[in-house]
Amino acid sequence: MQDPDVSGNPTHALCLAPLEDVQPATFGIPDGACDTHAHVVAADPSYPMVPERSYTPPPAPEEKYLAMLAATGMQRGVLVQISVYGDDNRYMLEVLKRHPRQLRGVGVVRADVSERQLRDMHDAGVRGLRLNVLFGGGTGFEAMEKLAPRIADMGWHMQFLMDIRHLPEMMPRMQKLPVPGVVDHMGHIPVSLGTAHPGFQALQHLVRDHGWWVKLSGAYRISQDFPQFRDVVPWAQALVATASERMLWGSDWPHVSVGRMPDTGVLRNQLALWAPDPATRARILVDNPARLYDFD
Repeated sequence: MQDPDVSGNPTHALCLAPLEDVQPATFGIPDGACDTHAHVVAADPSYPMVPERSYTPPPAPEEKYLAMLAATGMQRGVLVQISVYGDDNRYMLEVLKRHPRQLRGVGVVRADVSERQLRDMHDAGVRGLRLNVLFGGGTGFEAMEKLAPRIADMGWHMQFLMDIRHLPEMMPRMQKLPVPGVVDHMGHIPVSLGTAHPGFQALQHLVRDHGWWVKLSGAYRISQDFPQFRDVVPWAQALVATASERMLWGSDWPHVSVGRMPDTGVLRNQLALWAPDPATRARILVDNPARLYDFD
């Protein structure tokens, strides 16, 4: 199915919709657990998608998002501005404002964003900015050094959607940033490359020696073992062992731009394998996101 762009030409295939049901939890989910990575997509056409997007998601509105949080046992959530909206954060911000105690956000802006815009985003619950070099519509590395000093005093972080095969060449710049970094989806490279890969080693270095964070999310994006993702276990365990106090879990709902739709409950249940110790899981699900995203 094709979605026409503003000129009427077919451009982007419509993504699959997320599954309605989720597998029950295989472990006790602690109070205050947080899903640190999901997106909302309005059903209202007054929130237009950018022509340069890489995919077209179906609606994943506020009510479905909140239902997913409840179904997976998450009491808190972090919304990440989806690339198809570019730097038009309106819908995400509106959802955040309606749930100020439950939700936080990570926004997307351009390098010339105004101080007033940043302050308004902070007041709405945004606590970080995302740089995205994988999908059309995002802000890339060219804005990194311009934006980081502007968000440092607000206690924000910078989140990176990138392929960590490029991390060794980028590290000299990243290590100088005056804000913490967060890397999406465990580095977004195939786990078949192994933990000895220079990109993975660079990621561990940033986490261990520079206070960076990693989202234990997107297993289905880096695995060759759908739908159980057993090949991700050593990769995720190595990250947890590097610094469990800076690991975060995220569902990546509604799982855009994939050929097979994963079960969000199965994805959550991976954490029982990645962090078998209940205290470590509580750190990942509760304590770490509370600290990074400034939950009460």
